[in-house]
Amino acid sequence: MRRSALNLLAPAPPAPRGKLLGLIGPGLITGASDDDPSGIATYSQVGSQFGLGMLWTMVFSYPLMSGIQEISARVGRVTGHGLAASLRRHFPAWVLYAAVGLLLVANTINIGADIGAMGAALHLLVGGPVQVYVLGFGLLCLGMQTFIPYRRYVPYLKWLCLGLFAYVGIMFVVKVPWPAVLRATFLPRIPFTGPALTAIVAILGTTISPYLFFWQASEEVEEQQLNPAEEALLKAPAQSRSQLGRVRTDTWVGMAFSNVVAFFIILTAAVVLNAHGITDIQTSSQAAEALRPVAGRFAFLLFTCGIVGTGLLAVPVLAGASAYALGEARQWPVGLEKKPAKARGFYWVIAVSTLVGVALNTVHLDPVKALFWSAVVNGVVAAPLMVVIMLLACRKDVMGSFTLPLRLKLLGWAATAVMAAVTVGMFATFGS
Repeated sequence: MRRSALNLLAPAPPAPRGKLLGLIGPGLITGASDDDPSGIATYSQVGSQFGLGMLWTMVFSYPLMSGIQEISARVGRVTGHGLAASLRRHFPAWVLYAAVGLLLVANTINIGADIGAMGAALHLLVGGPVQVYVLGFGLLCLGMQTFIPYRRYVPYLKWLCLGLFAYVGIMFVVKVPWPAVLRATFLPRIPFTGPALTAIVAILGTTISPYLFFWQASEEVEEQQLNPAEEALLKAPAQSRSQLGRVRTDTWVGMAFSNVVAFFIILTAAVVLNAHGITDIQTSSQAAEALRPVAGRFAFLLFTCGIVGTGLLAVPVLAGASAYALGEARQWPVGLEKKPAKARGFYWVIAVSTLVGVALNTVHLDPVKALFWSAVVNGVVAAPLMVVIMLLACRKDVMGSFTLPLRLKLLGWAATAVMAAVTVGMFATFGS
């Protein structure tokens, strides 16, 4: 961290596994990127609209999202291939391209929403032209992924995760009714109405998102390829105990990090905005602006800086997930460690996804619809994709002796059933 920016471009050995930041990686980054500006907008909307009533979703979703993410990571670590490559090998082409196509559309909209939120947040802090900031953030994210090797880039992603603690810090400057918070968290009352079920689908679509499945599986492959002593577990089964144990710890810690932060974002919106009659929040930057007169400038600064930090973390993950998925589907060379000249298609996907996301900010889109409904679409798309992942991970011809243990089978199918059930419930009660 003390070296100059130019040294980022120099080759370097992989980080020692014994260090904390070497032990946690894809799971932590995946979990932290889940709390991106569009996620912040969704959580802020839910907290401002329903108050404390949706806090229980963070406890409920934690084992479900951890289970499906561990399964995705396990597929990558065992087979040595990302999810799209495994789908291409073992499923019909229409399944592969339907999954990848939906992922690309949702990710590009998400990228645009996140970059727009970052530009708006910086405008709140220092003033100036939002569109210039949007373009600048887009080029910054694209440049980091293109010109900085992955092994130099990933430690900075891990440190950016610390920016999420801004949302926990807000609790020290606002008054929180903790008895009511505990009741809402562990003794929930679930309203079976269209808006409530739509909000639940949006929350689950934000926490259990298809792009996270693809990213974490591919990053497990990337991490394995960076370390000469490691191989895919199908080729090196003796490494299974240490590697699968690391995957489990990394994933569950990363998802806990994600949900704790999301919990405090909902709580902040509930006790600061909803409690003061502010129930219609459109964007993450609007949530930050609404905090200033009610909770003070310090809370506003924490929330706003968090939007920028999480955006810098999430946009590369979204673009990278799209590039891995399409690259693996088309059998292109893929990997953030590869130079652009050696993986042209992979980096073109990153560039096009990021620049189209920037361009989306020049058209007049309703920000709340772009953010909230992209989360709903993610929730609807997740269930069928999770079915495919579960079938993939349970096949011996894919996973060999590393097919899912009972614990992960139960968690994975439970998560899939919950996603399907709330989606059906949302459509059944829509408009009520």
